[in-house]
Amino acid sequence: MIEEVRRVAAMQDHALRAKAAVELMTELQAAVVETSRMRKESIAWLRDHGHSMADVAKLMGVSRARVAQLRDAGPPPERAFLGTQHAQVLVPMRPGERDYVALEDSSTGQKLLALAHHLQLEGDLGYIPTSGEIDLDRDDLIVVCGPKTSPVTAAALQADPRLSYEMLLDGRWALIERDSGKTYTSPSDDPDDPALSDVAYLGRLPRPDGQGTFLLIAGVHAVGSLGVAHFLAENLADLYSRAGTAEFSMVIECDYEQGTKTITASRAASEVLSHEVI
Repeated sequence: MIEEVRRVAAMQDHALRAKAAVELMTELQAAVVETSRMRKESIAWLRDHGHSMADVAKLMGVSRARVAQLRDAGPPPERAFLGTQHAQVLVPMRPGERDYVALEDSSTGQKLLALAHHLQLEGDLGYIPTSGEIDLDRDDLIVVCGPKTSPVTAAALQADPRLSYEMLLDGRWALIERDSGKTYTSPSDDPDDPALSDVAYLGRLPRPDGQGTFLLIAGVHAVGSLGVAHFLAENLADLYSRAGTAEFSMVIECDYEQGTKTITASRAASEVLSHEVI
């Protein structure tokens, strides 16, 4: 980072230097916020694992009073689940006379952005074209899109070692645990007793370039994705404690109101399924 400061300082063109200085300040500010998050998380870990405030103060080279201040400073540790600098949330466009975004998808995107902002993480909303083409090789990416809508997400889901997302012989879509064969279908698709409930995929998968991961949310129906956003808003700290930023997948179930599709409840239908090779 010092080298970047020197590079900007060496610029002779003041117009270019002013622009470069603003960009560098943005990067530095983001780095300060993220390092304060990491510091907060590490202090909590040390305290939870038997270290006294005096121990932590000695490790950090500061006073106990300063540790007490730093313990409460910075964004929550679970912010890292969504990203480190700038979350990019993508929702799908639907084909029609004029391409449009389904109300549930729009609400999902807005709820995820609101969660990011609550966690002191900047973010913006983008749109997946009806072709389903997505560039997954981006940092802090959250994709809201199922295999029916995008061949890119379909390929990513096929590589999931713990869950498969496929169409059953009766035409219903299902999430299936590869090891046990346990099958999750949307209660709203039950031919005998349909209910105002849906299921969705939530997972962290590798980017095609191998340089990181991205989050994927894919409801059997669009309202299922909104249920995942509801679940994350209510349970992110616990989920982060279980999954961290490692690759995983799981099934989320939600209940919703008829008509408005407002989510009334959400819950984990499966365990957090780690992708780590044991």
